[in-house]
Amino acid sequence: METRWTLKYMDLSGKKHITPVSDSRVELTEKTEGGRHTLYVTAKEDLFVKSVRRARAHTCHSHTIYFLNGYQSWTDSFETRLPEGEKNIYFIPPTLVRKFALDRYGDARFYNYRVSVWHGYDVFYARGEDNFFLLNLNAKNCALVIEVRKMLKQLVLKSDFRYKPLLRGESLCVADYYEAASPEEGLEFFNRVYPYHAPEKLFGYTSWYHHYQNISEEILLRDLEGMDERFNLFQIDDGYQTFVGDWLSVNPAKFPRGLSPLVELAHRKGKMAGIWLAPLVAEKKSALFQDHPDYLARDEKGKPIRCGSNWSSFYALDLGKEEVRDYIRNCLQTYARMGFDFFKLDFLYACSVQPPAGVTRHEAASQAYAFLRECLPGKKILGCGALLFPAAGLFDYLRIGPDVSLQFDDAPYMRLMHRERISTRVTLQNTIYRSFLNGHLFGNDPDVFLLRDNDMKMSPEQRQALLTINALFGSVLLTSDTVSEYDEGKREKLRQALHLFYEAKNVSFERLGDSIRIFYELDGQKKTLVYHTKKGVLI
Repeated sequence: METRWTLKYMDLSGKKHITPVSDSRVELTEKTEGGRHTLYVTAKEDLFVKSVRRARAHTCHSHTIYFLNGYQSWTDSFETRLPEGEKNIYFIPPTLVRKFALDRYGDARFYNYRVSVWHGYDVFYARGEDNFFLLNLNAKNCALVIEVRKMLKQLVLKSDFRYKPLLRGESLCVADYYEAASPEEGLEFFNRVYPYHAPEKLFGYTSWYHHYQNISEEILLRDLEGMDERFNLFQIDDGYQTFVGDWLSVNPAKFPRGLSPLVELAHRKGKMAGIWLAPLVAEKKSALFQDHPDYLARDEKGKPIRCGSNWSSFYALDLGKEEVRDYIRNCLQTYARMGFDFFKLDFLYACSVQPPAGVTRHEAASQAYAFLRECLPGKKILGCGALLFPAAGLFDYLRIGPDVSLQFDDAPYMRLMHRERISTRVTLQNTIYRSFLNGHLFGNDPDVFLLRDNDMKMSPEQRQALLTINALFGSVLLTSDTVSEYDEGKREKLRQALHLFYEAKNVSFERLGDSIRIFYELDGQKKTLVYHTKKGVLI
């Protein structure tokens, strides 16, 4: 049984209203064409639109598999069944949440988590006895939150506009989504809306997962010299700058000649030169934070908007100010002029932690990502820590899971952290379950594989699974290993993985309890693998 839309809005006097139909202040117009549903609100007087919501009956069978797409790149995104649940950061003591800003990475501060409810963003499917598919077509303007309410046996759709001002006579599209009777039908429509554009596949090196911030010209020149002709990307990650935010202040002790020698050598070796930045934030110790407090985005109390506890803790920049945009543009274009071809832009959810009044989180992200694209014409961009659907069509590649850990599921205490925590186990899950986005919204980046033995707590079998799954499901295959130091066994594993990466076709999967069966074609033959999600191995 499908209910009407429920609209929440506020008039100029501050009085809040909830209405399922048009009234003296608003007019609701719904259009349905095939499986596409669109709802417009037209204001009869000046007002503020809060949200729209619709609920429909849903049987919630115990054997039905649901896909729930997480809020941003790093958020765990999974297929699940009725008895399973989703993680709530507020089970952690509130003092720890506040101290480390654990609720800033995802949606915990603005979404009310409940034990009996699952939720996801912008795309959803149910497979089994309750076949269903939903796709948000309004994602540049507003998220579509899809909830499975298990106890009430309901599927609820909601768009939150954060009291968006609407002047008399103006109309606003508050919902636009496609609904299909099965995932197969829905994904066929998805593929028409976002046609497949095979991105250039990248096999490359990134400095992070070996050296972390302990990089230098000597270390990176050594690693670059060790790269063979198969690599087409060399990327410098976090650690070259003095502080996050001070992008043009390269650490002179680590890089006395700057970064140009690395760019020049990469190009001489026939590889793209890549660099990491987090352009929308500044850490507390940075000169930018100390000298330009006016550059910081602020909440309604005038306090800087904290986005997390990395580094010395970090804060969002105010993109509404031209001088801030000029600063970011100058930083990015300085590296573009230096010859960098590839830009990994990280922590991009920061613009949506608390957008300006009347701007939705998806709007803020869409505007920020379009600005970053405009700053880097002709350059390849890999977005990370970003809202997925606002990034569609703007970035060449996007991370689709959290950071890989040097052990399969990180330290036990880390498992209590936010849904965006570092975890090889979670990122492998995301790599598989978000694979249908690959080549449509962007090229999927599943993060690195690691085969080396030193500084490593993953078993050889887990490392093999990570390499194989990344090669099958991604458009980017990166490592932080010094591949020239591999023994013959590791060289052969990499050779096989590269063959999968470039030649495997028709890759698909199905969940079987704690395992995922993977299907693909290679050299004209059909192949099958089984991945055990809790053990992290191929069986």
